[in-house]
Amino acid sequence: MPTTTAVRELPHPAREEIRLDAVLHALADPMRLRIVTALNGYGEGEGQGATCSQIELPVATSTSTHHFRVLREAGVINQCYRGTAKINCLRRADLDARFPDLLDAVLRAAASPV
Repeated sequence: MPTTTAVRELPHPAREEIRLDAVLHALADPMRLRIVTALNGYGEGEGQGATCSQIELPVATSTSTHHFRVLREAGVINQCYRGTAKINCLRRADLDARFPDLLDAVLRAAASPV
């Protein structure tokens, strides 16, 4: 008897649907900016990324889940399942295509001392 594995896919906006106001709103929160900064070191694409638990945040798990969802729905990150793990990576190519240099400017500003 053949078995099938259900693929759980999460909704992401298409590149052309990513809106600047949604991206800026997502990046305005310190915890979400921390996630983006951490994901910047993990690469983009197949075989890249980090699980939610690899990015330490000083918030409850439910709050962390909310922050990842906001970033995904804004088009800042891609989330996919590998087995039971949810893998996250930046959508750098999509963001750079829509808003050239925005992500680099945000990451530079986040790294700068206040």
